[in-house]
Amino acid sequence: MLLLGTLRERIEPVVLCAQIASAFFDTSLQMVVKNRCANATDPRSSTPTEDSRQKAMSNFYMTYNMLSKFVPIIPAIVLAKVGDRGYRKIPIMIPLVGYLLSRVGLLLVIMMELPIETMFGGVVLHGLCGGFCSYWAGVMALVSLSSTEDGRAVQMMRIELVYGVAGLLGSLASGHLFQLYSLNFKQGTLLVGLSVGLYLICLLYTTFIFHMPQTAPSMQERNESDGIISGRYSRNLLNIILMFASGILYDMAVGGGMEILVTFEMKEPLNWNATQVGYGNAAGFMVFLTSFLGVMVMSRWVSDVSLIIIGMVSFAAGIYFMAFVTATYMFYLARALTLFALIPMPTIRALLSKQVNGSSYGITLISLQLSFKIASLAYTPIYTKVYQATLDWFPGFVFTLSSIITVLATVPVSIVGCRSGRADGYEKILGD
Repeated sequence: MLLLGTLRERIEPVVLCAQIASAFFDTSLQMVVKNRCANATDPRSSTPTEDSRQKAMSNFYMTYNMLSKFVPIIPAIVLAKVGDRGYRKIPIMIPLVGYLLSRVGLLLVIMMELPIETMFGGVVLHGLCGGFCSYWAGVMALVSLSSTEDGRAVQMMRIELVYGVAGLLGSLASGHLFQLYSLNFKQGTLLVGLSVGLYLICLLYTTFIFHMPQTAPSMQERNESDGIISGRYSRNLLNIILMFASGILYDMAVGGGMEILVTFEMKEPLNWNATQVGYGNAAGFMVFLTSFLGVMVMSRWVSDVSLIIIGMVSFAAGIYFMAFVTATYMFYLARALTLFALIPMPTIRALLSKQVNGSSYGITLISLQLSFKIASLAYTPIYTKVYQATLDWFPGFVFTLSSIITVLATVPVSIVGCRSGRADGYEKILGD
């Protein structure tokens, strides 16, 4: 009974199940888009070419990704405010409804052979329910409330690990499951049906089984009762701005690069099938495991700021190598270089959560997520158009661009490290 009670206070089962479902959906959508764009033609020619297929796919993903990032902005803010008023399950439950509806949309596209543009309606429904930014900010707000300041970065990274392991398992299986079909079921029906079923389980678990965990009082919250928090917050406002800037730049680099990668994988000389897509996605989720191990080991000797910089340098090296990938084995080598690429974001969230009181975790974290969404409205079309313009002479140019932006992202967080070091030194002198 004690074990069952403890399990009911854990959000990890939802993260695990939902991410397996998401991995199933991602592979399905990628293959359906590839199949539907196979006969796309250029206005100047009636014959399908590799460039015309790539442009059709990248245009679809540009519209799809922009809708997924623009539509949730207002709903996510509303859900964050509801969460901060004590209804912490709502910012997780409502987005799960959106996930369920959008996955049903893809199932209908496959079974009824609807136009692939139908998925634009599905992603709008998903966004109106808060989207990923509301769901993930809600999860991280729960983690922040139930962990101490000292252990928060590791706890957030642990959730990222669950997320990554689930994505790894789901991706490994997804390519094989996609190809299973019969005379009565079209290719992809089984995989998307499983995704729908798993999201339904997540929604039922969150609604009827999950209970809010006990919150962990932090030093910051104890200081707040003594009137100390307002002074510290005002002194660290510049740090908050710098961390936002660093996070936005890094999200631009990672988000823009990864959005183009799903199209790049379908291009010659790679031209992957469903199984290879699943394995490639699994390689991406392996980064969650290596990043978690990196945090566990390195956090004993280096600061949070140093961890962030290590992760950013890791991604910059890997995505730069990705620009020159011409064979599948080279893709996996590039992925191997990004082994610490997932460290920066949860660490930035942990640092931000230490700057505000517990009642503001939700709105602070959702503000970070929404800043990513707003930035993506600019970088998604820019990356897409740059990719299309460089297809003929250097298709990997966008990955080089991602590497440069990642290096720029290290500058604001380095300033935070310098300011924190000076502040710590000043306090120690006073103590003496």
